[in-house]
Amino acid sequence: MSTTYITAAIRREVIKRASGCCEYCLMSNEDRAIDFVLDHIIAEKHGGVTQSDNLCLSCYWCNSYKGSDLSSVDWDADKAIVPLYNPRLQIWDEHFRLEGARIVPLTAVGRVTVFLLQLNAYERIQERQLLIALGVFPCKKI
Repeated sequence: MSTTYITAAIRREVIKRASGCCEYCLMSNEDRAIDFVLDHIIAEKHGGVTQSDNLCLSCYWCNSYKGSDLSSVDWDADKAIVPLYNPRLQIWDEHFRLEGARIVPLTAVGRVTVFLLQLNAYERIQERQLLIALGVFPCKKI
């Protein structure tokens, strides 16, 4: 299946709505060497459409780990299948909390998202610690 073209207008809308922040890990596009991408929250192969309400701004790492996944196994809740965090339908602070450079899950949705997107991988925590020291993490929403 080929990828649908994303217009410049939709791209600008999504980036502006996200204030240039990864909507999963709160990293700023300005603090990454690799440009952010527009992620289909529900991948096209699952019937997701290329419209603003199904797109979010994602850093390279979050997008790479998420891929086309919609859910993951919650190993803390009897191995239940739980949907990933959806930035268009859910509020970040209801599913996650920052403790220094760690992203702490507050819900099953938070747990599977932290797990699948490897939000607390050693390298990612180290990067956030550096950015905290520089005063640029978390990304500031306008």
